[in-house]
Amino acid sequence: MSFARIYEYAVARKGGEAELRGLLPPVAEPGALEARGDDRYLSEVTRCVFKAGFVWRVIEAKWPGFEAAFDGFVPVYWQQVPVEVLEDLARDARIVRNMQKIRTVPDNARMIVDASREHGSFGAFLSNWPSEDQVGLLLWFKRHGARLGGATAQYFLRRVGYDGFILSSDVVTALRREEVLDASPGSKKALMQAQAAFTGWHQETGLPYSHLSRILSYTVGD
Repeated sequence: MSFARIYEYAVARKGGEAELRGLLPPVAEPGALEARGDDRYLSEVTRCVFKAGFVWRVIEAKWPGFEAAFDGFVPVYWQQVPVEVLEDLARDARIVRNMQKIRTVPDNARMIVDASREHGSFGAFLSNWPSEDQVGLLLWFKRHGARLGGATAQYFLRRVGYDGFILSSDVVTALRREEVLDASPGSKKALMQAQAAFTGWHQETGLPYSHLSRILSYTVGD
């Protein structure tokens, strides 16, 4: 299906082309992913882990407390942090005291440190992973990270500026409407189907994957 029809529908629903474009997510400029420190990636991964299944505005409101409690999220430290530190955090009122999620920090710190050692920085690792293989990157996060399956890694990538799609409920509904997705949204098959659709639309339009994903979502719901 041509994306032109989808784009026109989204423009009409949002009140004009300028209005629609004003709602599109930012995509990292060349070099921006590499410029972000590894500590900022661990911070953002942790923020997305804590947001999953929780009220997002609560996490955002408490985030300065998270930054203080986790002392800036330096991955080299957190990858080998003593268990006593994690136990203290589980009693720290500055954060959401969910021990299961607190325990993800060392695991995800090791993931970042290992990738950084191989590629020079975690940002360089992300920058070198092509958007046309976002599925491969999502599977890498699921395999090497903690609680980074499902949509959590997708939202993390969007927040740091990586150019990728998000399989939100509206996007899934639109992909089904366009008859390009018939698998369960959480499955590898669904990811591959979505990847094929977005890669085709990217080749057709030249638009970033994240813009295609957001535009598609605006053809569904209110």
